[in-house]
Amino acid sequence: MSSQAKAAIVTGSALNIGRAIALHLARDGFRILVTARQAEHDAGETARLVRDAGGEAQVHMADIADPAQARGLIEAAVSRFGRLDVLVNNASVRRQTRFAEMTPEEWREIMGATLDGAFYCAHAAAPHITHAAGGAIVNLGGMSAHVGAVGRVHAVTAKAGMVGLTRALAKELAAANITVNTVVPGSIETIRGAAAGGNHGRSALPDSLFGRRGQPDEIAAMVRFLCSSEARYVTGQTIHVNGGAFMP
Repeated sequence: MSSQAKAAIVTGSALNIGRAIALHLARDGFRILVTARQAEHDAGETARLVRDAGGEAQVHMADIADPAQARGLIEAAVSRFGRLDVLVNNASVRRQTRFAEMTPEEWREIMGATLDGAFYCAHAAAPHITHAAGGAIVNLGGMSAHVGAVGRVHAVTAKAGMVGLTRALAKELAAANITVNTVVPGSIETIRGAAAGGNHGRSALPDSLFGRRGQPDEIAAMVRFLCSSEARYVTGQTIHVNGGAFMP
């Protein structure tokens, strides 16, 4: 692939929506830095799937709640690909804990992995995206941030913060020709552990009008559009992809 091919980082791309986003961007010719905090085997599988489809992918494990590791992630992409055009802030940690039992440590874990990590990555990435003559930052929100949810005060707050981060960054980075948007998935068919509430956690969200959960590819398709040249006039937006379950 040409050294001039665009490059993208997709955080939390070992499984589920993150993996689907990586594959969709790869189909558009992006070279992909796959990253996760712990699931190294699954991250490697995402990279393999990109390569099997004819794309280029590299794995870099990082805990983006640590600002030094977030900076290292961005530096790894620029070192590997020579440029950076797109950052997708998809990584998050999910827990299902009632407010009365929630500890400060759990609050900080969720906020760190979701909102702090998105800030650290965007802060480190923006100068490189600017150098690449413009690009896109796409943040992944959550429908629970717009409708509320029991047992998710930390996650709801973090995802609501992503909307504010998106709007503020869109204002600041427009001069550098960087678009910034949030995609908010509804109830999506993904693999979730018990700590995240499993299927019970998803059932707290409103039902779609189609009587089914969405697929990761349906979220990835919207992210792919926002990272494309066709979306250069779309910025500062919160775009819901939820089968009509929530209509703001």
